[in-house]
Amino acid sequence: MTKHPALDISSVHANYGGPSVINDITFSVMQGETYGLIGLNGAGKTTLLKTILGLKLQSSGSISLSSFAAGSAQAKKEVGFLPERFDPPWFLNAYEFIDFTMSLYGRKAVREEIDSMAVKLGLNVAFLPKRAQTYSKGMRQKLGLMTTFLTGCPLLILDEPMSGLDPLARAQVKSLMIEAKKEGRTIFLSSHILSDMEELCDRVAVLHSGTIRFIGKPSELLASSGC
Repeated sequence: MTKHPALDISSVHANYGGPSVINDITFSVMQGETYGLIGLNGAGKTTLLKTILGLKLQSSGSISLSSFAAGSAQAKKEVGFLPERFDPPWFLNAYEFIDFTMSLYGRKAVREEIDSMAVKLGLNVAFLPKRAQTYSKGMRQKLGLMTTFLTGCPLLILDEPMSGLDPLARAQVKSLMIEAKKEGRTIFLSSHILSDMEELCDRVAVLHSGTIRFIGKPSELLASSGC
């Protein structure tokens, strides 16, 4: 079976009224692939993610998600997104937040599925009926991950998904990502942690000063950097 790009970015430039923040970005993420984006703070990762999600218009170039233009209603239904700084509404409990999020996709979450996902991520099910304001940072991050994976979207965009997690939780997230890949879902992962990329990603792209400097396998990146 021929695989097609789940995410296709071609000659994209974007700016905030001045010089371009990202310049001539071109790469494709294939269906079922786990693809990593690496870059220092200020490299342009946030701007690139915003353009992919349709939260910011590129000044030139094109972006499509499963052949739908970025920002279109069809594209939005294809992608589940976990932002770097995930902070759920304090007045909602986990069930309410997940139910609300799923309604945006025209879907419903079964309570047993929510509980099962919580167990996979090591989040005590007893906390799910409690308001998010009672959650620690790690618990909030787990709620964000739960919600993103439960959307059922074929493309998952995860921005620093390991933020605030202890070593056990990090291992649980990696297992969940591997499980999603086996289901044929596509993961686009932004992270500073090269070891996570090496373990999880089929390919990685290095973004530096607004341009892509490398695309290839994690092992090739390590070899080229002398690590």
